[in-house]
Amino acid sequence: MNHTPGPALEGPETPAVVVDLEVLRRNVRRMADAAASAGLALRPHAKTHKIPEIGRLQVEAGAAGLTVATVGEAEVFAEHGIEVLFIAYPLWVTERMARRLLDLAGRVRLSFGVDSAEGAAHAARRLAAASGGAGGALPEVLVEVDSGHHRSGVAPGHALAVAEAARAGGLEVAGVFTFPGHSYGPGAAAGAAHSEHEALTEAASLLEEAGFEVRRRSGGSTPSALLTEPGGATEIRPGVYVFGDAQQLELGRCAAEDVALTVWSTVVSRHESPEGPRRTVLDAGSKVLGGDRPGWASGYGRLADHPEARIEALSEHHATVVWPEDRELPPLGSRLRVIPNHVCLVPNLVDEVLVDDGASLRAWRVAARGRNS
Repeated sequence: MNHTPGPALEGPETPAVVVDLEVLRRNVRRMADAAASAGLALRPHAKTHKIPEIGRLQVEAGAAGLTVATVGEAEVFAEHGIEVLFIAYPLWVTERMARRLLDLAGRVRLSFGVDSAEGAAHAARRLAAASGGAGGALPEVLVEVDSGHHRSGVAPGHALAVAEAARAGGLEVAGVFTFPGHSYGPGAAAGAAHSEHEALTEAASLLEEAGFEVRRRSGGSTPSALLTEPGGATEIRPGVYVFGDAQQLELGRCAAEDVALTVWSTVVSRHESPEGPRRTVLDAGSKVLGGDRPGWASGYGRLADHPEARIEALSEHHATVVWPEDRELPPLGSRLRVIPNHVCLVPNLVDEVLVDDGASLRAWRVAARGRNS
């Protein structure tokens, strides 16, 4: 569709987060087909969108389930019929969390991450105490390994100790996983995919030699997912691909026509005087766009229909856009489509998104918004 929003009286109040349904569906199908062609399971990360309707589109397209960031997100997607969920972070399980995890495990096929022997043993004790010896389904765990991003995750050579602690506590170890987050940089995706392969292969081999059945080797960020090397990961967990964003554009991992989510904004201020830069100010700031800007990014987002312009500053409710001398400034009251730098932040900042099906706009609630624990 890729159309420019009409005058203010013909559309929603701005800023408005708008999803192009045709592009969204195409992105969902393209990644599903690519994963299937590579023999990989697709378990998309739903923290990007937090919207049940999109989760169902992904599962209907062949996803093996969804990945989430928190127990709260898992609860929302379980309530909306998603039957397989993976919490892809190491949890420190509290007494209340244990009850929530057991409730989820009774309704869906649930797994979560561990990355220390202490954390795995603690989780096992909490879950055993919460179950009261009554039996019932328990979540599975996957051992997180660090493949170079240096966030959470144990060194691959130490994965066995974590798995043994989980098994000793009565938890089933389903496999190993990693997040190649160092793929988010110019020219970094191929190297991150290779280090992911090495880390997963080393950790899985250690577990298998000790008698574990490693059913899942999980990896794959949006920049690196399509570069996954054979024989390493068995599943990938990209998230951003459903929408695309300005970071992916700059990294060359998507094209402008692949961007499904934009923030419609209105020009509220306009300046062409010689006392300052030629600029317009939009009514969308960090409280709807998010404030992420990696050092290599050319601005705080992009304008979908004016790639030559640059968003040079964000305040809470406004964006300052600087224009080249040879481009006419858009008039006051005109609407522009902003592509956020990091799209995962945006749905968590609004109650709903508007879905453009080419004929009308309808609302989808961001049901998992704010479910951060």
